[in-house]
Amino acid sequence: MEFHFTGLVLGLVTFVIIGLFHPLVVKCYWWFGTRCWWWFLLAGISFAIGSVFVSSVLAQTILGVLAFSCFWTIREIFEQRERVRKGWFPDNPDRRK
Repeated sequence: MEFHFTGLVLGLVTFVIIGLFHPLVVKCYWWFGTRCWWWFLLAGISFAIGSVFVSSVLAQTILGVLAFSCFWTIREIFEQRERVRKGWFPDNPDRRK
């Protein structure tokens, strides 16, 4: 009997990436506001390009998940602004507006 763990590894890695990006959105908005959205765009494009040039299916998939997590984070950064406006999260009083 042969076991294949790729699906479980990808599931775990995806879970960890999503789990790390949630606090990343909050912290990035706290320190930089919406000005940091383009960092995630560049990172997402880089991960997407990297996924095309890697031969390992596992690495391709992880890079793809990272790419689209970065793209999704752009939306979340702007939604975080709305959550702060509604009072659901505190705003950083020291950040330049």
